[in-house]
Amino acid sequence: MFSRTAALRKEIADAIPERPFHVAFWDGTRLLSTTGAGPTFLVHSPRAVAHVLRAPGELGLGRAYVTGVLDVDDLDAAMQLVEEWQEPEIDVRARLRLMAAAARAMGIVRPPRRPASELVLRGPQHTPGRDARAVRHHYDVANEFFELFLDRSMTYSCALFSTGAQTLEAAQEAKLELVCTKLALNPGDRILDVGCGWGSFAIHAATRHDVSVVGITLSEPQARLARERAAAAGVSDRVDFRVMDYRELPDERFDAIASIGMVEHVGANQIDAYARTLARLLTAGGRLLNHGIAYLSHADIDAGDFSERYVWPDAAPLQLSLVLGALERAGFVTRHVEDFQSDYARTLTEWAARLDEHLDEARALVGPQRLRVWRLYLRAARIGFETGFTSVYQARCELAAEAVSL
Repeated sequence: MFSRTAALRKEIADAIPERPFHVAFWDGTRLLSTTGAGPTFLVHSPRAVAHVLRAPGELGLGRAYVTGVLDVDDLDAAMQLVEEWQEPEIDVRARLRLMAAAARAMGIVRPPRRPASELVLRGPQHTPGRDARAVRHHYDVANEFFELFLDRSMTYSCALFSTGAQTLEAAQEAKLELVCTKLALNPGDRILDVGCGWGSFAIHAATRHDVSVVGITLSEPQARLARERAAAAGVSDRVDFRVMDYRELPDERFDAIASIGMVEHVGANQIDAYARTLARLLTAGGRLLNHGIAYLSHADIDAGDFSERYVWPDAAPLQLSLVLGALERAGFVTRHVEDFQSDYARTLTEWAARLDEHLDEARALVGPQRLRVWRLYLRAARIGFETGFTSVYQARCELAAEAVSL
């Protein structure tokens, strides 16, 4: 009500004189690209402006996008723009004029609430309780949702296309088998799978290498489906899926440990406890395969408000050197490290394409807000690997004999 976009369009044009994108407003007016090309950002309602004024920056834009009052006609083109375009510096006076024009464009609207899909965690980071809430926010949407874009094995980590695999299914099988090979599994070995997901590694190892596996996850729906899949594969007697935090594991002993896609959620304040826990659970000479995403920069790293509230609350990828340092302090000797950065970029490309093939089913399962989050997240994560912001590493380690007696 009483909204006018003319001043806002003028201030945007003045602040960003070279624009490789269009903006279409709710009143039918448009701000055209100066290049004549680029995606069109669709501002469907004054509520989009209200979100940005309430939480300027990434969080406000994210809230407007999640609720659908801000959209784009070509999400892939928009993500490419984010990757390639160098936005101009906007001084304080120009920012103030933009905010004043935005307030005029917004008119009289009720302050928007946070979207229902947003999570705000309280209390100290990386306690067992808070970690459980963060993991469940990400995973407990619907097992059927993940089935729409993962491969048949339900492997939710980097596939290995660099092995020559041509399909996602073959690339994930290659990754699972490579982990088994690096762990040098022998029939009868007892294996721990930390962050087991829907059981892909545990079922593969039990089926192909005749080992027994204990898998742990913080998601009950994950564990439930993993048990069903183990039964269908005929390995229920050799696979045990438990809902528990890694810090809650009792004093059991394992010949080898696979931690695939879990270490990036441990946190800097818990990485030494994580390493000591894994060392405590291994027999002398036991093997560890630690597979996880890592930041490549040693500058202050912030995943951003959007990821923190909507995608991976408390996600905390650490630099590889910090992870290896913790493992070494716990008594591990690093034997081999391998990087799969380009493989993960392609994996995310495959997942995003598969999800886009099932948009109606996905929307029915998780609702429009969650679907919008996931379509954006998969593309943003891919860009991180393509631009060298993140990589993923497998580190094969052995526990020194003297570490067992510590």
